[in-house]
Amino acid sequence: MSRATKLHKTSWCALRQFQQYRTKANFSASIASRNELFAQEQRRQRDAVGRIDKIEVRYLGLPEDVTLVMNNHISTPFNCAQHLSEGHCRRSALALIDGSVPWDMHRPLQESCTLQLLNFNVSEPHVVNKAFWRTCSFMLGAALTRAFKTEANLQLHSFPGPNIKSGSFIHDIVLETQNWQPSKSEMRAISAEMIRLAAQDLRIERLDVQQEIAQEIFKDSKYKSEQLPSIAQQNNGRVSLYRLGDHIDISRGPMVASTHFLGKCTVSAAHKLADEGSAGAFYRIQGVALPCGFKLSHVAYGLLEERSQKLNPARLPHEPFEEQQQLQLS
Repeated sequence: MSRATKLHKTSWCALRQFQQYRTKANFSASIASRNELFAQEQRRQRDAVGRIDKIEVRYLGLPEDVTLVMNNHISTPFNCAQHLSEGHCRRSALALIDGSVPWDMHRPLQESCTLQLLNFNVSEPHVVNKAFWRTCSFMLGAALTRAFKTEANLQLHSFPGPNIKSGSFIHDIVLETQNWQPSKSEMRAISAEMIRLAAQDLRIERLDVQQEIAQEIFKDSKYKSEQLPSIAQQNNGRVSLYRLGDHIDISRGPMVASTHFLGKCTVSAAHKLADEGSAGAFYRIQGVALPCGFKLSHVAYGLLEERSQKLNPARLPHEPFEEQQQLQLS
């Protein structure tokens, strides 16, 4: 090999390393910027409350019904649970307001109401199960972001509304490759990231913002930026954001209170949906999970895993959001 060829090869490798370093640095800066904007708006909304009015929250449930006097636009269902017991705080995954409105545990209450605290053992678990499935999709986005190296140029697209009967939770992504076929070890690595998130017991926060703020938060995300106008149009100009750790995404919610509610979990399949441009492609990542504390035999869980590998028939990434329920109930 000639000296000129060696120099050229060395220079190319150095350039490639620099580009990868710059991509990683830009990605880290983007995450930091999103979180700073989220925190700023969170503080602004808290400061804007002004004079604090009291509300009456009538808790309905064990050990007995009780009326709590709380702070309007500040107190959350979780704060109400703190007045009851540590067990209520730990077990309550979701709140139900006035007997019909699912409500995030860490979302401030907006008026006097009745309050029920839901766990996975309630007689009618459909609402909390749906919130759990949605949360799994949200967590999957965070796990994928952690699992992929920056040179893969992973972009999160969206996660359609949960359909428990489909047998899987999903998250649609874009990769800069059109022939990705993940190995079993790669799928196990993503599953392991989900379990790590659960072990960290990260609080899941909701923040409703104006479209302009959401556009600024996701200014470096092509797909989120494209989705935001339609979402805001059908929600009076507002967008609901969720955060766990440093991961932020768009969802109408509600979601369960913390990542610790995730129990056994398997990221089971990755289906290519369509090419995207000349070099990229859409992929649908799918998984199945149980709430923390739920036990199934190895055979029974294996059947759930097998079912979850079948392509989930939810709305495809390139299909338009047609209804409000489909639009942001992800």
